[in-house]
Amino acid sequence: MKFKTGSQLAFMMFVEYFIWGAWYVTMGTYMLSHLHTSGTLVGKAYAALAAATIISPFFVGRIADRYFPAQRVMGILHLLGAVVLFCATRVTDGDIFKWMILLYSLLYMPTIALSNSVAFHQMSDPGRQFPWIRVFGTAGWIVAGILIGVWKIEMTATTFNIAAIASACLGIVSFGLPDTPPKGAESKTRVKEALVLFKSIPYVIFFIAAILVCIPLSFYYGFANPFLNELGMTDAAAKMTLGQFSEGLFILAIPFLFNRIGVKNMLLMGMMAWLLRYVCFAYGSLGAHAWMLYAGIILHGVCYDFFFVTGYMYTEKKAGEKIKNSAQQLFPMATYGAGMLIGTWVSGLVVDRNIVSATSHDWKSIWLVPAYIAAGVLVYFILFFREKKQLTANV
Repeated sequence: MKFKTGSQLAFMMFVEYFIWGAWYVTMGTYMLSHLHTSGTLVGKAYAALAAATIISPFFVGRIADRYFPAQRVMGILHLLGAVVLFCATRVTDGDIFKWMILLYSLLYMPTIALSNSVAFHQMSDPGRQFPWIRVFGTAGWIVAGILIGVWKIEMTATTFNIAAIASACLGIVSFGLPDTPPKGAESKTRVKEALVLFKSIPYVIFFIAAILVCIPLSFYYGFANPFLNELGMTDAAAKMTLGQFSEGLFILAIPFLFNRIGVKNMLLMGMMAWLLRYVCFAYGSLGAHAWMLYAGIILHGVCYDFFFVTGYMYTEKKAGEKIKNSAQQLFPMATYGAGMLIGTWVSGLVVDRNIVSATSHDWKSIWLVPAYIAAGVLVYFILFFREKKQLTANV
């Protein structure tokens, strides 16, 4: 791959995830403090992204990927998304804002798959080259969080305006990205093909655990930033990027640990991290126990990488070469789709039931709920998951 091409792809990934990180982490804070919405409505807004995760594979797989060049479709979607984000900042009603986020999510989520398609099409050795390109996406998310925290704009509409500007820029740049022609009929990948995986009892056990663990995940995505801001942590959004630094560090260890300690132990470590994270949040505070707050943030790397990234690898190994593409569509639809839909609904209800005053919540009671759920999933997985053969990763 030429240096110019690599630079274009790296920039694409950086801005792609900068956009997401600019509005997603602090949306709950914005809605609670600026729009004065309920926790339930915050949950519904985050559920919009989950719904889009379910719908977008059908759009990309059956329309964009088959009939139009990927980079052009991505450009159009980002330009439209910029307009929607800008309009969302003019909305003062929480219910209308929720629908604006759903519309934007339907435009944004397909661009994740499209950006991957553009990148993979230019690579001679995706297994080695893609991680070095994708890491710029993590960098984009980190930079967005740092800027928002340092500029102290977490509670303002400026975060969405920044995302809108970045989306418009990427939309324009996308038309100049390396050509990625439509694949036509050969792009047919049907999620139903992956249902053969459910003939494996261990995979069914894992699949159920993956959906359930998305409930604790929803609590973090929707309410970690409002929680830290309510406690009075300065530059909370910037400090939350420690989770992305942790994610980048631990992901490097996964291929080696996957082979040495096995998929079950890695998944167990991921679920244990979820439990520890929420215990840290429940009993952490500014001052003497501030280390618990930072530990809860940093544990994001283990929580995400050791369960979800390992889960992707486990799914691919179980599926085999023939249906792995379909299987990799099924897994996010179930987790970030169905699992997050359930989780955003539950988290919103729990937060609303633990309101102390107009500006404060009983966060200890709130965080113990996902801790108990994570503990339950952990026990369930220990008791029922039995993978007979050793699966190995390609290192």
